[in-house]
Amino acid sequence: MTTTNILLMFLSDLLALGIGVFVGRKLLHKTFSGKQQEAEAKAADIIKNAELQAETIKKDRMLEAKEKYLKLKAEFEEQSNQKRGLLQQNEAKLKQREQQLMQQADQQRNREGELNQLKNEINQQKSALTQQTEALNRRAADVDRRQVEADKMLAEQVSQLEKIAGLSAEQAREQLVETLKAEAETRASSYVKNIVEEAKLTATKEAKKVVIETIQRTATEHAIENCVSVFNIESDDVKGKVIGREGRNIRTLEAATGVEIIVDDTPEAIIISGFDPVRREVARLSLHRLVQDGRIHPARIEEIVAKTRKNIEDEIVEIGERTVIDLGIHGLHPELIKMIGRMRFRSSYGQNLLQHSREVAKLCATMAAELGLNAKLAKRAGLLHDIGKVWPEEAELPHALLGMELAKKYKENPEVVNAIGAHHDEIEMTSMISPIVQVCDAISGSRPGARREMMESYIKRLKELEELATNFQGVTKCYAIQAGRELRVMVDAERVTDDRAGALSFEISQKIEKEMQYPGQIKVTVIREMRSVAYAK
Repeated sequence: MTTTNILLMFLSDLLALGIGVFVGRKLLHKTFSGKQQEAEAKAADIIKNAELQAETIKKDRMLEAKEKYLKLKAEFEEQSNQKRGLLQQNEAKLKQREQQLMQQADQQRNREGELNQLKNEINQQKSALTQQTEALNRRAADVDRRQVEADKMLAEQVSQLEKIAGLSAEQAREQLVETLKAEAETRASSYVKNIVEEAKLTATKEAKKVVIETIQRTATEHAIENCVSVFNIESDDVKGKVIGREGRNIRTLEAATGVEIIVDDTPEAIIISGFDPVRREVARLSLHRLVQDGRIHPARIEEIVAKTRKNIEDEIVEIGERTVIDLGIHGLHPELIKMIGRMRFRSSYGQNLLQHSREVAKLCATMAAELGLNAKLAKRAGLLHDIGKVWPEEAELPHALLGMELAKKYKENPEVVNAIGAHHDEIEMTSMISPIVQVCDAISGSRPGARREMMESYIKRLKELEELATNFQGVTKCYAIQAGRELRVMVDAERVTDDRAGALSFEISQKIEKEMQYPGQIKVTVIREMRSVAYAK
């Protein structure tokens, strides 16, 4: 192969290489341009998404910042308002304190003015008193001077009379006294002798006249008190309601009133037995209300009994007021009036105490008037003479001394006080009214049929029986029923257990056997009732 052919081949190869390079570059440029455009489009999308995300994040951050700003602003405003409120309160307190200080200052100035005025008045009064004292001193000196002159003139006159009579003043006085004394003794002895003789002739007659006239003008009838009350009913069907299911109504009524309710074959009647008239009256009125109402059950029974007791207390006050008005006695203390009303439900040896006291009051007034003494004071003493018998608390003093202490306590007249205390000779009589009260008390109590000794001793025995059981711990109420043959003892369920209740009944029965005298046997019943009470509000 020649050099020319080699050169031609080289040139053709070189030309082919150049064409290939050119075509390759064109193809590469075209390929690279498409990828570049695609990359630029992707980059634009990425940038756009990034810008959108950045905008969203920016808005979120701005909202969070705004919310935080608003929250901080609200907290700041709240704190500012609180501080402003405290400042306003402090300012108000300061203003109020300032006003108080100003008022106190004004009051202080007013007081200083009043004090100055009082000082001026005191000084004026002092000067006036000084002037009056000086005037009195001058008058006293003038009186002393005149007294000296009068004594001097009297001495001169006495000396002249002594010269004329030939006796001294002392001797003349003694002679005159002796003469008058002898004459007075003669007249007095004659007068006394006549009075004694006349008194012997008329004393017995006048005394009998006064007593008989007094009794005739004040005579009243007496009804003997007993221990049973009868409650009349319209139909015997009521008895079943009163008894209740398994006897619960009658047991509740007996426990609440302290009496014995006897429901037997007596037609249209229920018997109420009890020695205390107040308890019987409470039971009778309670039964009347329950029968009228028709609702008879334990809760209703307790409610009615409580209301009836309150009504009885009001009735006691009304009875006392009506009694003192009827007798024309005024100015009694309200407690004494209440005790007078309580006499209506108290008997003394079977005699109603209020009727007895009213009768004694009228007897005393009539007898005092016949003797020319204070009839009103005697009537007052007669009404109050047995007031010690209705004192609600137990006392060791006799009723006369207890009544005297009550009269002293409520500022009664000393003569009335003495008459009350002395009407059974416990103390000495110091006034004329005292024997009158004693005599009138005996007149009222000693008339045939007025009193009954057995009733008083019976009531006393039942009261002692109740008091004996009440002294045990845990006992709240105690009632003697069935004429003292049964003693019902109510105990506190929180303080006395079931076992202790049995032991307590035995202890009470043993104490009754040791300390009391009684016929037959006494049944001691201890009742323990548990109640649970709650209130819905």
